Amino acid sequence: MAPVRVLIVGAGSRGSGYAAWIRRHPEVAEVVAVAEPRAEYREPLADAHGLPADARFTDWRDAAALPRLADAALVCTLDDAHLEPALAFADRGYHLLVEKPLAQTRADCEAIVEAARRNGVLLGVCHVLRYAPYTRLLKEVIDSGRIGEIVSVDHLEPVGFWHQAHSYVRGNWRRAADTAPMLMAKSCHDLDWLRHIVGRDATSVSSFGRLKHFRPEEAPAGAADRCVDCPVEPSCAYSAPRIYGRFVAEGRTGWPLDVLTPKPDAESVAAALRDGPYGRCVYHSDNDVVDHQVVALEFEGGATATFTMTAFTRARPRETSIFGTHGEVYCDGDRITVYDFLTDTSETIDVATANDGLIDSGHGGGDDALLASFLPAVAAGDPSLVATSGEDALRSHLLVFAAEQSRLEGRVVPLREYTG
Repeated sequence: MAPVRVLIVGAGSRGSGYAAWIRRHPEVAEVVAVAEPRAEYREPLADAHGLPADARFTDWRDAAALPRLADAALVCTLDDAHLEPALAFADRGYHLLVEKPLAQTRADCEAIVEAARRNGVLLGVCHVLRYAPYTRLLKEVIDSGRIGEIVSVDHLEPVGFWHQAHSYVRGNWRRAADTAPMLMAKSCHDLDWLRHIVGRDATSVSSFGRLKHFRPEEAPAGAADRCVDCPVEPSCAYSAPRIYGRFVAEGRTGWPLDVLTPKPDAESVAAALRDGPYGRCVYHSDNDVVDHQVVALEFEGGATATFTMTAFTRARPRETSIFGTHGEVYCDGDRITVYDFLTDTSETIDVATANDGLIDSGHGGGDDALLASFLPAVAAGDPSLVATSGEDALRSHLLVFAAEQSRLEGRVVPLREYTG
C-alpha cells in the first residue's frame, strides 16, 4: 500500500511534531506540502522533507485553490483558525485531522463535522490522551469488570505553574476571545477522556473557576512589565529567565523553547525574552483565561465525576481515582493500581515512563499512536479505525461548552440543552 500523502497546515509545535513522526515512518505516510506563513518555521520543515518550491505555501488558501495535492490535510493552525481551512480542504476532498479544539464555537464545530460528512472524508480530532498506551491499559481494566460498575471518578489535571505561565499567561492561549476558554483550549482533552473511560455520555454539568493569581493586583511591589527589567525577578517563581534558562541549560531545542524562537540557544532565547511576549511579567500581561476550574458531571446511569484543572502545581502527569462497585483504581500516568474489595488485594500495573501524558513527551505516546491510527485509516478508507471521530469529538466539545456556560451563568446545565 502506498504511503499516505500529507499536507501540513501550520508548522508550529504540533504540525512540526507530526511531520517529524511521518519522517520517521516513511512506510506509513509522506509529507508532500506545507502551508505556513512564517518562513522560519515553514522552510526547515520543508527542507527536512525535501519539498520543492511549489509545495511550500505561505497561505493555506493558495494550496486549497489548487487541485488536490495530498490524501490528507493535518490542520495544526491556532484554535481560532481551524474552521476555514478545515472546510476548504474537506470540500477539496482531503481527509482531515484537526488539532483540538475542533473550533471555538458550537456552530463552527458542527460546520466542520458536517463538511466532512457532506464530502465523504474521514475526520479525526487530536484528542491524543485517548490514544496513549496508559489510557488503553486503563480502559482494559475498566472494561474487564474488575472493579464492577463505575460509580464515581475524581480526575486532576495539574497543569504546572510554568506551563500555565508559558501557554496561558504569556502565550498563544492567554485570551479566550482570541483562541478559546481555558477549559476548551487545555482541558477538552480531559472531558473527552472522562467520557471515554466512563463509557457513557454526560447528562448534566456544573462548573466553577476564575482567574485568581495572574493579575496586576497580585504583582509583587516594584514588579516591572518585563522580567529582564524587573528588580524582583530573582525572587519570582514565574521568572521567564529562570524557567527558560533551565531548559536552555538542559540542552532542549524543542517545546517549549521552539515556541519562543525557531532555533533555540542561549542567545536567541535571551533575545526572545527581551523583545517578545514570553518575557512579559505574568502579572502585567493581557491574559484573561482562568487559572483554576472545577467541573462536576453526572453521566447516563447515574455515575458522577469531578474534574479539577489548576495551574498551581509542579508539572506532572494527570492523576485519577476511579471508584467502582467491586473495587477502585488509582492511576497517575506511571502506574495503575487496582484494589479488589473481595480479596482485599492490590495489583500495580507499571506503565512505561515515556507514557506520562505530558506534552513534551508526546502526551505519553498519544501523539504517535494518533498518527499510527489515523493515517492507516486514510489508507484503508475505514472510518472505524479513527478512535476519535468528528461526531464523537463533537459530543465532547458540547460538554465543554456546557461546562463553560455553567461557570459563566452559575447554574447546572442539562446536556439536553445542547443535544436536543
